[in-house]
Amino acid sequence: MDSGAANLTKPVRISFGPVAGPDAGVREAAEGRQLELTKPAGALGRMEELGNWVAACQGVCPPRQFERARVVVFAGDHGVARHGVSAYPSEVTGQMVANFLAGGAAVNVLARLADATVRVEDIAVQGDTAPEISRHKVRRSSGSIDREDALTEAEVQAALTAGAQIADEEIDSGADLLIVGEMGIGNTTPATVLIATITDTEPVVAVGRGTGVDDAGWIRKTAAIRDAMWRARPVVKDPVALLRTASGADLAAMAGFLARAAARRTPVIIDGVVVTAAALVADQLSPGARAWWVAGHRSSEPAHTIALDRLNLEPLLDMGMRLGEGSGALTALPILRAAVATLSEMSTFAQAGVSTSDAGSEGPVA
Repeated sequence: MDSGAANLTKPVRISFGPVAGPDAGVREAAEGRQLELTKPAGALGRMEELGNWVAACQGVCPPRQFERARVVVFAGDHGVARHGVSAYPSEVTGQMVANFLAGGAAVNVLARLADATVRVEDIAVQGDTAPEISRHKVRRSSGSIDREDALTEAEVQAALTAGAQIADEEIDSGADLLIVGEMGIGNTTPATVLIATITDTEPVVAVGRGTGVDDAGWIRKTAAIRDAMWRARPVVKDPVALLRTASGADLAAMAGFLARAAARRTPVIIDGVVVTAAALVADQLSPGARAWWVAGHRSSEPAHTIALDRLNLEPLLDMGMRLGEGSGALTALPILRAAVATLSEMSTFAQAGVSTSDAGSEGPVA
C-alpha cells in the first residue's frame, strides 16, 4: 500500500521504560493542607484526591492552575472500515479533520469553554490533509487487521516516534496538561481488539456500536474483531508487536505520546475507548505510566469500562458519551481545574479565623 509518507525502509527504534510516579511527599503535603482548609475533612470528596494528584504531578503544594492545557487529536483511517464495521464512510475522517482546523467540531467548542487549545495531527488519514498537520504522517490508512497487519515494523516504530516527538514538542512549548483525542472512522474496531486481547475478553462482551452501526453491522464488526484477535493473541506479551499487528498508526502514535508524557512527568486526561486502548499499551511500554493519567469519562462502549478497570482508573464523568475527539476529557477538565482551585485558593482555618474541632467545636457545618 502507498504510505503517503516518507520512505520507511529502515526502522528507527525508540525505547521506552518504567517511569516513576508523581511526588509522594508532595501528595502527603497536599493531603495535610486539605485538612487545614475551611471545610470538614473530606467534604469535597473526590475533588480532594484530584487536587492532591495534581500537586504531586507538579511537585508543588499548593498546585498551580493549568496555564496551557493542550488537546492533541490524532487522526487516522483503518483498512477494516472497508468491511462494514462503521456507520460512516472513511471519507468522513478527512472531512472532520478539516472541521477541526476550521474550529467547528465538538472538540473545538469544548476546548474554548474549558480554556484549552487544540492541535490536530494526521498520522494515517487516507486522503491528503493540510501540510502543517501532516508532518508526522506515517502512511495512508492502516492495514485491515482482520486479515493483515496494521503496520510494518518500520511504520510502527515511526508512529511511536511521532507520538513521542509530539509530546516533547508540546511539553517543551509549555503545555502543563495534555488531553489525547482521536478521529478515525473504524477506529473502535482496533481499539476493541487491543482491549479484548490484553484483558482476555470474549469479543461479544467487548464490542459496542461505535458510530452507531445496526445489528448487521455489529455482527460484521464482531466477526472482524474475532479474526483480528486470533491474529493478535500470539504477540499479546509484546506491546510493539501487538501495535504492529492489530492497531493502526494513530493508535501507536497515541501510545508513544502517552508513554513519553509520563516520562516527562506531565499529567494527561485520557478520553474514550480508543485513547484508553492506546493507554493500555502505553502502560506496557512504560510500566507505571498510568499514575500520570486521569480518566475524563466513561464511554458507552463496553470495552472502555473493561480497559479502565484494567488500568484501575475511575472516570470523572459518566454521561453516555461516545464521540471521541477528546470531548469527554474536555468536559471533565473544569472539574480538574476546580480541584486545583479549591486546594490552592481556599483559606485555611487559621487564615479565616474559623474554629476547628480541636478548638472545642465540631468545625464548620455544611
